[in-house]
Amino acid sequence: MIKKSDLVVWFSDVDKDDIHLVGGKGANLGEMTQADFPVPPGFIITSTAYYNFLKHNNLTTKINHLLQTVNYEKTDSLTQVSKHIKRFIEQGHIPENLVTEIFKSYRKLGGVLRDAKVAVRSSATAEDLPTASFAGQQETYLNVSGESNLILKIKKAWASLFNERAIFYRHENHFNHFRIGIAIVVEKMIESEKSGIMFTIDPVTNDKTKIVIESIFGLGEYIVGGKVTPDHYEISKDDLKILQNHTSFQHILLKKVGNKNKELKLSKKEGNKQKISDEQIKKLAEIGRKLEKHYYFPQDIEWAIGKNKIYIVQTRPITTIATGNKRLEVSKTDNKLSSNSLIANLLVKGDPASPGIASGPVKVIHSAKEIHKVLPGEVLVAPQTNPDFVPAMKKAVAIVTDSGGRTSHAAIVSRELGIPAVVGCGIATKLLKTGLVVTVNGQKGEIYKGGFLSSSKTKDRTTNFEEIKTATKVYVNLAEPELAEKIAQKNVNGVGLLRAEFMMAGIGIHPKKLIRDGKKRVFINKLAEDLGKFAKAFDPRPVVYRASDFKTNEYRALIGGKDFEEHEPNPMLGYRGAFRYIHDPEVFELELEAIKKVRDKMGYKNIWLMLPFVRTVKELIAVKKIVSASGLYRSSNFKLWMMVEIPSNVIMIEKFIYAGIDGVSIGSNDLTMLILGTDRDNSEVAREFNEQDDAVLWAIEQVIKTAHKHGITSSICGQAPSMYPDLVEKLVKWGITSISVSPDAIDNVRKTIADCEKKLIK
Repeated sequence: MIKKSDLVVWFSDVDKDDIHLVGGKGANLGEMTQADFPVPPGFIITSTAYYNFLKHNNLTTKINHLLQTVNYEKTDSLTQVSKHIKRFIEQGHIPENLVTEIFKSYRKLGGVLRDAKVAVRSSATAEDLPTASFAGQQETYLNVSGESNLILKIKKAWASLFNERAIFYRHENHFNHFRIGIAIVVEKMIESEKSGIMFTIDPVTNDKTKIVIESIFGLGEYIVGGKVTPDHYEISKDDLKILQNHTSFQHILLKKVGNKNKELKLSKKEGNKQKISDEQIKKLAEIGRKLEKHYYFPQDIEWAIGKNKIYIVQTRPITTIATGNKRLEVSKTDNKLSSNSLIANLLVKGDPASPGIASGPVKVIHSAKEIHKVLPGEVLVAPQTNPDFVPAMKKAVAIVTDSGGRTSHAAIVSRELGIPAVVGCGIATKLLKTGLVVTVNGQKGEIYKGGFLSSSKTKDRTTNFEEIKTATKVYVNLAEPELAEKIAQKNVNGVGLLRAEFMMAGIGIHPKKLIRDGKKRVFINKLAEDLGKFAKAFDPRPVVYRASDFKTNEYRALIGGKDFEEHEPNPMLGYRGAFRYIHDPEVFELELEAIKKVRDKMGYKNIWLMLPFVRTVKELIAVKKIVSASGLYRSSNFKLWMMVEIPSNVIMIEKFIYAGIDGVSIGSNDLTMLILGTDRDNSEVAREFNEQDDAVLWAIEQVIKTAHKHGITSSICGQAPSMYPDLVEKLVKWGITSISVSPDAIDNVRKTIADCEKKLIK
């Protein structure tokens, strides 16, 4: 285990628990080295060294002053501040003791060659975590040779922590600029003839039975940046059989020539070749399978092949997996509608990169210098994107690029933003003109002329979703305060699941650290501010706030979390939910204070409370006492709901109702896992996860009918109703009072409910 005071450490000294000192990239390289994965040798300059450098040059105050002047609505303001901060850092003086350690390690890495060629990579200390992706925000420098060049590139890599895109991302996600440090990975350069990306699940469909590999000739920068369209291979995770092998033409490659990286043209014959052999595809897939097993989580892996040997140069958890109720699939209804109404107007076809369907006017831009031209609601069309495009991508309703694959920057960011994307279209920037209204189908990789359902034939059949009324309420699952106002405009009866965890992650600091530091009002005020946004937007419709249900491993990711959270062998079944409130009520009491502030001081009486993961009736009674002691009492405008997500909730449902609750909400995701004894995030058993299994359906039916019998409301907030119209019909038939779905499913689920209710009446 490395020490906090260490300035330079070798990969072999580091493991995945050292993120706070070496960042996600450094920690994963160390972890893989210790586990004997094929990683190039290297060392890491720790975040302690970075903070010492700032202190040595008195930079913290100067940087903070500049950051306070940024107008985040204006790109020029961000650019100017970033430029000044980077100049301060690049002109700073590195302490002599650190220079000595860096040179000593560099000479050792070079061996006989002395001036070894190395890659200098940034590794932010909050980078590559499951909760956020900092990938591509800082700089990487390849083929660095010589001590003076190394020192220069280290300072440039430190400075890249304050790139415009990195400053903007931290601001958007409420990360403290100085709580996120940066370590520098110095890795022996692999002169890769071939390189690429590997996902241990399909990144578009979330199919956990597949491994997806994309590859190009030359250095890997052109695949991540989307400058070329890669080969695409899909492999069965079970038996490593190649299921799909698609070769793309590559017109250019990036290669080291002398001491520089040079762009070289490929002939048609060379560019049309399969980039890696079938044997290499299977070897890579085997490594990917082992990495996923080692980390217990699907991985996004960068690899390179030099002199016919495979190297893993980076791995990180995939940040775009659909969790909870966030769905990354287009419903069957959407696909059917799109094909019926738009097929005649197909303009461009490319690779599907992020699912969903969206319409809007095209805005073609050719570089990051033009991002200020992109307006909210437009379809961003570009040759390719890089991290500098992110502010514009956040405004767009869809992304289309000329080049790139499913592992390119445009694809990854679009999936994180939850907007449709089509990549590798070839000539989209030429065919699609600014101002033209198009529809992008990210599931199929198609771009059509006109708005969604705009053809004359379809207009006759188009349903006005705003006019549909149903006896069964349609609620929405939400987490992001900035979306509240927009979603509240939809035909929705309220918020059926408002997750505490996203807002708490936005605060970024473990609440017990704030309590210890005498800053609990910071937590209460920020949570109340966010809750108030939902309450105001939906007033008088109810907003059902699910109290915090962080697991210990998730709580540890917050600043200060390691001081308060123990490692657990199985966090899902550990210290969480109601049990946590009872045995350590301080944080739960802060949440209750925030609810009271919204209700009493802001005047919004539509905030209700839902209790998660209540294992026993005894626990429910104990938590109810804490709620009452805080001054919150069940009434006509303050309802208390309980999640049903544990088999004990189903078995003892009548006793839970007798203990005093106003409603239940079925969390079908956790309930399915616990009934079937399967982890949907574990590729070995995920195929057994089935929300329509007879045992699960029996449990859901029992809960709904028992709730109806005793006169309390019943809801469901898992992803199943969004995906299975047949299930919606069953839920309505059994007497459910509301269904809560992700925002993109509101209209389709409302329509399905209306059809089901008509059948019942007949």
